[in-house]
Formats: sequence, C-alpha cells, structure tokens
Amino acid sequence: MPKLILIRHGQSQWNLENRFTGWWDVDVTEKGAAEAWAAGMLMKDKGIAPDAAFTSVQTRAIKTLNLALEAMGRLWVPVTKNWQLNERHYGGLTGLDKAETAAQHGADQVKIWRRSFDIPPPPLAAGSPYDLSSDPRYAGIKIPASESLKDTIDRVLPYWGSAIWPELKAGKTVLISAHGNSLRALVKHLSGISDADISGLEIPTGQPIVYELDDNMTGDYYYLSER
Repeated sequence: MPKLILIRHGQSQWNLENRFTGWWDVDVTEKGAAEAWAAGMLMKDKGIAPDAAFTSVQTRAIKTLNLALEAMGRLWVPVTKNWQLNERHYGGLTGLDKAETAAQHGADQVKIWRRSFDIPPPPLAAGSPYDLSSDPRYAGIKIPASESLKDTIDRVLPYWGSAIWPELKAGKTVLISAHGNSLRALVKHLSGISDADISGLEIPTGQPIVYELDDNMTGDYYYLSER
C-alpha cells in the first residue's frame, strides 16, 4: 500500500503572535524548528523512509521539511516546491491579530472568515505592505486577493493529481510539508470529509499524519505519535 505522510509546518512566529499569516512568508520559531526535528526523529524511529517530498514555496514549510529530512538522514530525497501547496490566502486579514480582529468585527464574523467553506475574507487592499506582486517566487502567477477554503482546495487538488499522485502510484513513500489549509484540502479529498465538517478539522503543527492508501488512493489517516 502506498504511504503518504503529511506534516504541517512547525510553529511560526505569527502562530506564536496569533496573527493571520496566509501567503506572507514567516519563519518558524525555535519551538517550530524543534517540532520539525522531533517529527523527523519520530518518522525515523517508526521506520518511515520517504522516497520523494513536496512542499510549498513558503519558508516555514520548507524549513520544516529540511529539518525533518535531516533528522531522518534523508536530505538527499528529491524535493519539489510548488505555490499550489501554499497556505490559504487570508487577504485583508493578513498580519492582523486574531483577537483584535474579533473585537473589531465581532467574533461571529471572524469565525465566518476563518471557518466557512466558501466565504473568503475581505480582499487585500491596494498598496498593502503584504502585497506579493513583486515577489520573484510568484512571477507569472495570478496571486489571489483572498481565498476561501474551497478556493484553496481548487488549487491544491489539481497539483495533487498531476504531481503527487503519480509518485504514490509508482509505489513511492511521499512526504508533504505544507500548511493547515492546504493539508485540510488533501485530508478532505482522501478521507471524503464533507464541506460542513472539514473547516472544523484542526491539524496541529509538527505532527506527522500517515495515510496507507488503497488502490483508489483513498483511506483513513492516523497520527504517527499514536502508533
């Protein structure tokens, strides 16, 4: 059975500060780096040896992957980076403190922006300091002004089908280091979770999730720490 391991990046600086991050490039904290290393050691101890790895183009996911692979002694594994595995774009909420945003707009409205399936946050304003139009990693890419979870799924799944699924089909063990919402997209697809339920799924930082996939590339997952 093909094996797929998903890991959400270790704690980032804006996770620590309780700020909306999205596509903005924020580094991992010291704790986040330790989470990534511990995840790699856990995978090594459990006999998981990825043959290929995928990540976003965001530093926190890339560093998490590199640290985990180093802990496993597998830095040589081929790694593919792609923006379609990026976190959901939080638009005009980017950089805002979540508690302060709730105080300003109301907790119910912020919950809609954060947890609804198909309602995106307000778009990023023109001239925002978080504008990424000049970032070279997104050259030639139409950067969204804001994304719902549905929008995130709509960009993650085509990449899954074209790049990741063929590696699994070939019998490889694949490791993906990504983000809370891009990983929700994959879990929803693989486990058949409903639109209503997927938004409430919490994916903790730095904890490997393992799928042992059937012939249809679907299946149930478990946290490696629980086995």
